[in-house]
Amino acid sequence: MQKFYTSELNKEKAILIGVINQYQQERDVHEYLEELAFLTETAGADPVTTFIQKLDSPNPRTFVGSGKLQEIEDYVKRNEIDLVIFDDDLSPTQLRNLEKTLQCKIIDRTNLILDIFAKRAKTSYAKTQVELAQYQYLLPRLTRLWTHLERQRGGIGLRGPGESELETDRRIIRDKIAKLKEDLKRIDKQMATQRKGRGNIVRVALVGYTNVGKSTLMNLLSKSDVFAENKLFATLDTTVRKVVISNLAFLLSDTVGFIRKLPHHLIESFKSTLDEVREADVLIHVADISHPNFEEQITIVNQTLAELNAANKPILLIFNKVDAYSYDQKDDDDLTPRTNKNFTFEEMKNSWMANCSYKTVFISATERINIEELRNTLYEEVKKIHIQRYPFDHFLY
Repeated sequence: MQKFYTSELNKEKAILIGVINQYQQERDVHEYLEELAFLTETAGADPVTTFIQKLDSPNPRTFVGSGKLQEIEDYVKRNEIDLVIFDDDLSPTQLRNLEKTLQCKIIDRTNLILDIFAKRAKTSYAKTQVELAQYQYLLPRLTRLWTHLERQRGGIGLRGPGESELETDRRIIRDKIAKLKEDLKRIDKQMATQRKGRGNIVRVALVGYTNVGKSTLMNLLSKSDVFAENKLFATLDTTVRKVVISNLAFLLSDTVGFIRKLPHHLIESFKSTLDEVREADVLIHVADISHPNFEEQITIVNQTLAELNAANKPILLIFNKVDAYSYDQKDDDDLTPRTNKNFTFEEMKNSWMANCSYKTVFISATERINIEELRNTLYEEVKKIHIQRYPFDHFLY
């Protein structure tokens, strides 16, 4: 057990559970739990401690072993914990047994992310997408009778002869899922029409791990005021702005951030939002170079792009937040160990990061460092595509 958080008043107190196995090494699990803590704070709860167990495979009944479960139960009772969050998905059986033993609310990583998406959704389209994902997640986990849908159903005339309350719940949810899918099909057609209506103007999409600074960069390039906050999933709805660089216009879209173990239901329900990525001509992959695990985040984004059949597009890899680096090249006597936190700007530009298979630019969106190089590089990429489409517009350049 590791405790490194401070409890706050008027917030649900949560503990976080992770496991070390053949697929997740100890160093990785600690980093994953740090991210889970950030997710928990974003959702509005207070992560007060973590529990980690080494397991060859999860216990099919309670996910963790009996000894670790007893340790967790004792801590929950002593500290009046409201919420226990597992970094891996729980089966309906595990969820039911854990709730029975710990006598508090149990959720897994997927449920937590869905809750954040529900909290962040502002437009009717985003709310419909999130609601669909929530119901798809809930359907196989319906084990309790009736109460969680009681207020939604009205209670009269909906139960068939001999039908149990649980079966009624399932039928109601299936009906809701079917209706939400139809609603999304209708909205998807409208959005596809809108995209076609933009003509052949070059489209650029910002992609990246969540909370890497995409919205801040969007505001900088487009001189707009897209909501940006130091929290995960600050942006759910795709925002499209017209940008002009040296008389060359293109459309720039900001999309939902990716994350490790992004729930499959969310990918499905946010299909139309992700179509902005699929149909973009150029992708700006923003990475947070100050994050200790930014290499893995880049890999996760690349894997997600491959799943979306968007990995073969022209990609600019933008390393953001270079202002987090503090090494002073003039101080030759500095004995501080060299890490990715104390490279000079020139050293970064000559590192492996600048020599990967993508064009790379190092910037700070908040401090406006090296933005002109970014504009010039982006201009050249957009110009290539524009010339292919409009070969007689040479007077623009």
